[in-house]
Amino acid sequence: MEKLRFHQVHTPLFALLFFLLQFSSLQFLSMADYSLPDKYFINCGSATNVYNGQRNFIGDLNSSDSTSNSISFTGQKRVAIESNLSSTASPLYQTARVFLHNASYEFDIDTNGIYFVRLHFFAFSSPSTPTNLSTALFDVWTSGFSLLRNFTAKNSSDSPIIKEFLLSILNPGKFKVYFVPRGSSFAFVNAIEVFHAPDNLIDDTARHVTAAGSTSNSTGVLSKALHTIYRINVGGPKVTPENDTLLRNWVPDSDYIYNPDKAKHVDQSSSPSYNPAYASQYTAPAIVYQTAQMMDINSTRQADFFNLTWGFNVSRNARHLVRVHFCDIVGASANVLRFNLYIYSRFSTVIDSYDYVVLLNIPFYDKFVVDSDDSGTMNISIGPRNDSSEIKAYLNGLEIMEILETSGSVPTVSGPKNKHVLLVVVSVLGGLVLICILAVGFFLVFKCRKQKSVENSDWSPIPVFGVGSTHSRATERTINGSTPPNFNLALKVPLAEILSATNNFDTRLLIGKGGFGNVYRGTFRNSQKIAVKRSEPGSNQGFPEFQTEIMVLSKIRHRHLVSLIGYCEERSEMILVYEFMEKGTLKDHLYASDVPRLSWKQRLEICIGAARGLQYLHKGSAGGIIHRDVKSTNILLDEHYVAKVADFGLSKTGPLDDTHVSTIVKGTFGYLDPEYIRSQQLTEKSDVYAFGVVLLEVLCARPAINAMLSGKQVNLAEWAMLCKKEGSLEEIVDPSLKGQIDPNSQRRFIETAEKCLQEFSADRPTMDDVVWDLEYALQLQQTAMRREPHEDSAVDGFAGLSLPNGQRFPSFSITMDGNDMPVMMDDGSYVKECDVFTQMKIDDAR
Repeated sequence: MEKLRFHQVHTPLFALLFFLLQFSSLQFLSMADYSLPDKYFINCGSATNVYNGQRNFIGDLNSSDSTSNSISFTGQKRVAIESNLSSTASPLYQTARVFLHNASYEFDIDTNGIYFVRLHFFAFSSPSTPTNLSTALFDVWTSGFSLLRNFTAKNSSDSPIIKEFLLSILNPGKFKVYFVPRGSSFAFVNAIEVFHAPDNLIDDTARHVTAAGSTSNSTGVLSKALHTIYRINVGGPKVTPENDTLLRNWVPDSDYIYNPDKAKHVDQSSSPSYNPAYASQYTAPAIVYQTAQMMDINSTRQADFFNLTWGFNVSRNARHLVRVHFCDIVGASANVLRFNLYIYSRFSTVIDSYDYVVLLNIPFYDKFVVDSDDSGTMNISIGPRNDSSEIKAYLNGLEIMEILETSGSVPTVSGPKNKHVLLVVVSVLGGLVLICILAVGFFLVFKCRKQKSVENSDWSPIPVFGVGSTHSRATERTINGSTPPNFNLALKVPLAEILSATNNFDTRLLIGKGGFGNVYRGTFRNSQKIAVKRSEPGSNQGFPEFQTEIMVLSKIRHRHLVSLIGYCEERSEMILVYEFMEKGTLKDHLYASDVPRLSWKQRLEICIGAARGLQYLHKGSAGGIIHRDVKSTNILLDEHYVAKVADFGLSKTGPLDDTHVSTIVKGTFGYLDPEYIRSQQLTEKSDVYAFGVVLLEVLCARPAINAMLSGKQVNLAEWAMLCKKEGSLEEIVDPSLKGQIDPNSQRRFIETAEKCLQEFSADRPTMDDVVWDLEYALQLQQTAMRREPHEDSAVDGFAGLSLPNGQRFPSFSITMDGNDMPVMMDDGSYVKECDVFTQMKIDDAR
């Protein structure tokens, strides 16, 4: 519905009469006829009904209930399981339905319109299933839309995951929700909600805001699926489904506001006066419009101007429907308050309640289709205007929904197989086919037993063919009966192509050397630039790393992870082919004298990019991956200085939860997690520790280990934390950064590094937290760069630095019985192991 404007109305009495007439008519004709439906609310995998906050969830095994009779399952091997949780857990999350193959729920829809689809996931362990539900990896589809892809219900906060979607169902009839396991995994769901929403809840039109800030009109919103990402009660408390008109969750804004000290909570006890022409009780509940965040400034005109900003992690290069909610509970009177709303700081629009409503305390909202940029963060801000009689700005609520485009045909769901076909085949072919089948079966059983008898580990040693052999290592392993698992044959690159691309490994194209071998620059015949990592010919050293690299990189893709183009294992060669990274390693740009020095903003963006890559490894990939060798030489930069994590030869794959993996200590001196060294128990927090060392490298521009320095200064992590404790950290900051860093940005950056370097892994943040903190540090830096001369300027960053005192980390070295053996460090220098570590020997550090 278009907004009504009243620019020409100035008589308060006329405005009041007009409003009362309008309100009385529209209020009656609006959504008054809508009532919350009683279907479909499904308790999956159970015969018990559960009443949960205005909703009666019907057990999908309860055949006596009329609602359950109107849904059906399609697909094979459905399993209903029960948890071993205590009775204190919600009954809704004590059962689940598990799908071992493609399957679907089918609902009878008798009315077209907008529908809420909510899927509840809670990963519990069960005696009924051999694995924890947190290991499930699957997709969820509905007609024409892929709702979830590569979804896993792993959740560090022991609470359910609720995914909400809004879809338009235009043709009454059968509506299906498909669950599609990935690979050999499975799918599950604890509860499902499918119910009709008020017809005017979502507008089909909105202003389109591009990433560059330009605008146009956008239509067809209702033809897409909307995935709710954020629903924020700005300045107010959490709102649970029990207190929302449409059973929604609204969370406080405290985790998203950048400058909370500049904000002031506002609330009022009286209920808002809804006018359905602008917003109704179904747009947002009253409590959202009764609370707000307002600029906390003096009433004098001399007050400094500033913006209140909220930041949200969103999908990159995607479209989002953004709805901003307002209710003027801060103005002295109507038609006096005007302020700016900003999206990404590149688009702004004026919010004037008089453009929407004519009195105070009347809710209204505006909506935008926003193209997210490549940063992965969407910023929403409010700020004052000079032409307003009141220097104020406020915000009551905010919703961000990702717009899902159509995704083609839905997956095929396997139905019951036709047994009669098998009988006909057997009767026609007779005993001959049966004999052949039995013979093949015996052969396969015998072969499998033979394989198992010689397999003692995941990666068995492989004999190497002599130089000149055209056979591959994979071929040899196949001949011996044990094909390497997860080897993606589609990535194989002929040796002849690599020789052509590198001019027969011309030494003039040599760009680096690592633990695996030499790295060459090359160019394929299609002009694609590549980096070629070649092991020593004929050597079998490093083959486990070679296999691990292929196994890991062949199944993941991410903007901040170096992409594997292919591999070659012909003629005793082990060769990996990657995308070429124009700017080299992060280390080069921190220490090398022949490359430009990075600005502080560039360093922050690089750290954020690398952190996002590790975040994806830990939480976004199949089963979870621990990198195990995070360091500045394994963070590469492309031509635009976009950071990408590289070198996955030491990675460990598998489910990442609160458990650990016992393993031989591997990694690089100076970056090794002290807890990992002592216990040999690897967790994702070992990567967090190493990344904390990288953060210090970025700040101080010195290696993690520098044997040329004396005593306590050898180990960067120990030295920096000691300086921080003594208040002298400023002395070791990279001199080229002097005068560049905003004190608040620097303070947040140091706090983040310190948290990563905590001695015990349980005290360290997750990479999710690290990404958030670094993005906040970048926001503080950018805000400082935009600061006007009259605005506040903080004193020296270190003078005001007040960080919690952290433990000094013990030195970890090796005490040798004879002469101390030197260890070669990343920078080419040598250091005695006893100068660096003191508690145990590490066999595979590199």
